[in-house]
Amino acid sequence: GFQATLTRLSSPSLFKNDINTVLLTAQYQTQNRFRFKITDPKTQRFEIPHEHVGPFSGPAASNLQYKVDVQQNPFGIKVTRASNGKVLFDTTIGPLLYAEQFLQLSIKLPSSNIYGVGEHVHKQYQHDVNWKTWPIFSRDTAPSGNMDNLYGVQTFFLCLEDNTGASFGVFLMNSNAMEFALQPAPAVTYRTIGGILDFYVFLGDTPEQVVQEYVKFIGLPALPSYWTLGFHLSQYDYGSLDEVKAVVERNREIGLPYDVQHTGINYMEARKDFTYDKVNFKDLPGFQTYMHDYGQKYIIILDAAISTEALADGSPYQAYERGQSKKVWVNESDGVTPLVGEVWPGRTVFPDFTNPDCTSWWVEECKIFYNQVPYDGIWIDMNEVANFVQGSSNGCEQNDLNYPPFTPHIVDRLLYSKTLCMDAVQKWGQQYDVHNLFGYSMTLSTQRAIETLFPGKRSFLLSRSTFAGSGKYAGHWLGDNAATWDHMKWAIPGMLEFGLFGIPYIGADICGFFEDVTEELCRRWMQVGAFYPFSRNHNTEKRVLRDPAAFGADSVLVKSSKHYLNIRYTLLPYLYTLFYKAHTQGDTVARPVLHEFYSDEATWSVDKQFLWGPGLLITPVLDPGVDIIRVYIPDAVWYDYDSGAKIWLRKQWTDMYLPADKMGLHLRGGYIFPFQQPATTTVASRKNPMGLIIALDDNNEAVGELFWDDGESTGEMLAIECNYFTIPQNVLQMNVTNNNYADPNNLTFEEIKILGLVQEPVSVTVLQNNDVQNSSHNITYNPVDKVALIEGLQLQLGKSYSLRWTLGTSVNEKYNCHPGPNASKEKCEQLGCVWTEDLSSLRVPYCYYNGPDNAYSVADVKYTSSGVTANLTFNKSNLKAYGKSTLPISTLRLEVKYHNNHMLQFKIYDYANERYEVPVPLNVPKSPESTVKNRLYDVTVQNKPFGIQVRRRSTGTVIWDSQLPTFTFSDMFIQISTRLASQYLYGFGETEHTMFRRDMNWHTWGMFTRDQPPGYKMNSYGFQPFYMGLEEDGNAHGVLLLNSNAMDVTFQPTPALTYRTTGGILDFYMVLGPTPELVVQEYTALVGRPVMPPYWALGFQLCRYGYENDTEIAKLVEDMKAARIPYDVQYADIDYMERQLDFTLNPRFTGLPALINKIQEEGMRFILILDPAISGNETNYPAFTRGLEKDVFIKWPNTNDIIYAKVWPDLPNVEVNNTLDWETQVELYRAYVAFPDFFRNSTTEWWMREITEVYTNPHNASKSLKFDGLWIDMNEPASFVNGAVGGCRNQQLNFPPYVPQLGSRSEGLIFKTLCMEGQHYLPDGSPVSHYNVHNLYGWAQTKPTLE
Repeated sequence: GFQATLTRLSSPSLFKNDINTVLLTAQYQTQNRFRFKITDPKTQRFEIPHEHVGPFSGPAASNLQYKVDVQQNPFGIKVTRASNGKVLFDTTIGPLLYAEQFLQLSIKLPSSNIYGVGEHVHKQYQHDVNWKTWPIFSRDTAPSGNMDNLYGVQTFFLCLEDNTGASFGVFLMNSNAMEFALQPAPAVTYRTIGGILDFYVFLGDTPEQVVQEYVKFIGLPALPSYWTLGFHLSQYDYGSLDEVKAVVERNREIGLPYDVQHTGINYMEARKDFTYDKVNFKDLPGFQTYMHDYGQKYIIILDAAISTEALADGSPYQAYERGQSKKVWVNESDGVTPLVGEVWPGRTVFPDFTNPDCTSWWVEECKIFYNQVPYDGIWIDMNEVANFVQGSSNGCEQNDLNYPPFTPHIVDRLLYSKTLCMDAVQKWGQQYDVHNLFGYSMTLSTQRAIETLFPGKRSFLLSRSTFAGSGKYAGHWLGDNAATWDHMKWAIPGMLEFGLFGIPYIGADICGFFEDVTEELCRRWMQVGAFYPFSRNHNTEKRVLRDPAAFGADSVLVKSSKHYLNIRYTLLPYLYTLFYKAHTQGDTVARPVLHEFYSDEATWSVDKQFLWGPGLLITPVLDPGVDIIRVYIPDAVWYDYDSGAKIWLRKQWTDMYLPADKMGLHLRGGYIFPFQQPATTTVASRKNPMGLIIALDDNNEAVGELFWDDGESTGEMLAIECNYFTIPQNVLQMNVTNNNYADPNNLTFEEIKILGLVQEPVSVTVLQNNDVQNSSHNITYNPVDKVALIEGLQLQLGKSYSLRWTLGTSVNEKYNCHPGPNASKEKCEQLGCVWTEDLSSLRVPYCYYNGPDNAYSVADVKYTSSGVTANLTFNKSNLKAYGKSTLPISTLRLEVKYHNNHMLQFKIYDYANERYEVPVPLNVPKSPESTVKNRLYDVTVQNKPFGIQVRRRSTGTVIWDSQLPTFTFSDMFIQISTRLASQYLYGFGETEHTMFRRDMNWHTWGMFTRDQPPGYKMNSYGFQPFYMGLEEDGNAHGVLLLNSNAMDVTFQPTPALTYRTTGGILDFYMVLGPTPELVVQEYTALVGRPVMPPYWALGFQLCRYGYENDTEIAKLVEDMKAARIPYDVQYADIDYMERQLDFTLNPRFTGLPALINKIQEEGMRFILILDPAISGNETNYPAFTRGLEKDVFIKWPNTNDIIYAKVWPDLPNVEVNNTLDWETQVELYRAYVAFPDFFRNSTTEWWMREITEVYTNPHNASKSLKFDGLWIDMNEPASFVNGAVGGCRNQQLNFPPYVPQLGSRSEGLIFKTLCMEGQHYLPDGSPVSHYNVHNLYGWAQTKPTLE
């Protein structure tokens, strides 16, 4: 290093007694640590006698990561990062001030990402640099939002330089009262009123490295006893031991995981340390045994003040007497007279823990009391040090120590307020210098007591006041908070800061110390508190009871608390390993999100979520009346802890639904989490089987560690250390790196859970030293959540193993890769699929996909409050045997719209090229009306491979999951599959089904409107691509695919459903009921409510094809009346027409107009039939003539030529021979017919006129047919020739690359209907082929007919 003498420049004195010459001593202590101190060379000033940090004696380091420059006039010092030249620490921004009682140094920083310094309530983890000044002086003050100085003194801060992760830390080794000021430059200023300036700068490549450097320097944190990681219960004011036991018993009774019981000062006699109340706590000597019998522990509290008064029975208070004889108290300014104050017991003196004699006395008192009342650990309190009178019972003298020239902005602006006079004397020095070390020195003395009481054991030590290095021996809690939502919120920054300070065993009083708590606040606090490293529920006197059982065994609070504490206990091996890493290398345990994701600037201010180590993301609800919260999902793969399902969000803010009993808990892909089956105590849980949760990352890899020992011993670590890692070749390595510990419970790993495994493991092989081991495990796989569970393993803890799993496709997971006809092994393998002949009687596909990939990946996913958008990209490397029309479209667009709380839409289309979309209007809001809070569903877009998942929020049931290998989207073949929530599915049509519920055993049903009488597996007249699905719990949902092309649907017992359609787009609408009847209501609200029939239409109706004449109908009516058969409606089929021509009257039915009038007069109704086909072989047929004029008929594309087919109308002037076969009759007798294009506006006008003239004949009123309703038929549309007279012209449209599984499949789409190339025109004039709208023909005819 170097030295330099600094001489004060001429300037006014701020606080008098300036020191004109100071000595700068700089040391290059390590590659990453630089120290400089500024001292008075003439006078020895106070320097901290730190227990861990001693004088530096090593040689200067080489290969420095920093460069130091000193500016001479005016003085300044700059520390620069060697790798990039960035100035990290620059004091030239302000002057060095160095007076007897005022020292100041300002530091310009490279960024505003500043974290640390305490102890305060920081409402946010990232410091606000807008002129904030924080006082630092240990003080018994309850946390609040007032920027007060609190219990401890921590002068370290960390600065994240930029998104490379490069960071550095600054520590000032000074224990005097001070201020830490921030300003927007950005810069910070330390102002202290004594001691020296002794700065350390620590450099790291990441924030975590900086913490490791700092913590190694001040003292690596203690490894807590395993049992201390269990849940703790405490209360300030237990009135009696019976009351304590009642709390213990009721929480045992509900099965709460719970290890430790504390008692506050009420157990003492008159609140005197080392005594107990022999009336209300008379059985306290046996309480530890009572707890131990159940595997639990007992902690006592000790305060830092000793009563001077006798015991209640008048006998001397021996602890005081012995201390008095050894002169172990803090003295007044004369150094002889014990300073007397007042704390809980009344008049008190204060042990001087900096005095070795005091430490000996304290150790002895702890031992004496332990022999009376055994306990398992010590909680030390009031050690700021707290005093209920100002300074002392005699007040404080007027001098520069009690009233210095400058007082930092501390509470009350008075140094001795609620503590001791600053001129009080301790072994280490005057209270003015050592006040902030009181709690630290008490910690050191209490640690000596623990070592004496529990030789070779770690026990438990918790301190309210801390200093740099306290974590080497003690944990901390955040003090006397209040039962408010803000205090729960502010605890997270506080907890994260103590991780920076090397005190990872940290927590806040769960449910709040002061004030009454509501059930909601306590429930939410128990949820997040289950993941505090130190998890304790503690509160003050005269308040609502807040131990979990007090809320009732069946309360949501108890159920939720047990759920999350069970998760804590399950993950204790992981948490304990994190503490081991903190103990050995300085890692944080409760970790800021930015420490893992520093390259993402959004994480720099995240402080309402935190991590356990690198892998567990904890997202609590921190506001009242809320179950939707805004959360950040960092850039990694994440799995929901409870379900194991991957969440498909990353590197973005999102709204997360967390109902009353839930908080967010996610496992990070790339990590392996050791776990153990939980129990209600760690004594019991440590005997249970172990396991691993493997959360795979994007590369199907994961790593993890385990440290395991007896959980309590000190000294040489007798332990088992393991590391785990997976490789993409489906291998888990379990390597033991150290094993000198034999666990008495002969623990084994019995369960391994693999998250994100996209294919089912069909076998697992266990190897040891490359030898295959016998293993009677079993494997289960959840294909929806992609979770594999291997149970029944017997892998001994402390031994190395390899596990290899083989992925395969179970029968139910076989998705047909060649759904077309004539599949063969050769064709199948050309598609990159697997061919296995299944000889069962089931229709299991022989050709199925090899793995889960569907060749589409997702990019630019954007979640908003109203939906999701994303781009889908086809991976060209997946090109297989695709023809031109089945070549997947390279880029697709996905849009998800949350239309309302019970309905959503997801649509996949080609946004580069417009494709046909169904022109059927649906009743959807103009803009989405759903709310984040009230939506019944959550949607995630999945990647690698692409899929959409819809989950019912209330139950977590996945009701749509299309992340399957089948997805493809080409011009003439679109396929998508989804897993189903159950085997119970209803709907799809029109086809004849043998039962209402669909049979899921490999059945495929075609859907394409056709003049086909009902028959098994025959597609019939209508087209209904809607189904209702029941979920296992009885909830129901409905799904509509708004696509009108020829399609089929395949059901398989997975359960899953595959749609295949020959064109258009994918446009799904989902309604969530949740009851079946509500599903129908929501569906009909979407597509249009059913028409309200007239009352008479509910009566009996009669019809027959083949009435000979109107006389036959008239007689039928009279016969029915005579028989008194209820009967409202009579029909006439096409017999009433002349040669089956619409809008004509057969000469045999000339009496029909009068008959209709007659039956109407008698209270009946009459219905006529109309077919759509219009004969073109007539010389005087107004319907055809006017149709030509109006241009209403379907034509060949790009011509003016009508497409002619044949249906019922006969040619004029022929006599039909009904004895001939059907085909011959059609050829000889049927007229050429044209088909109206009902999409055109002109067709609507023409059709309405023709119908009107039937009803009111403008030429002969006596021929008017005053029908009451119309029956429209043959509107599939039906044709008696396939396609057209003379055949069709477009082979590809009529025989597309994939013909769905329809009746007469080999005949193509034209079987019994029109050519698919027929040209229609929508109302807006845009052309569309019959290929696309065939299934809409009847729909298009219905509305103008009704009108």
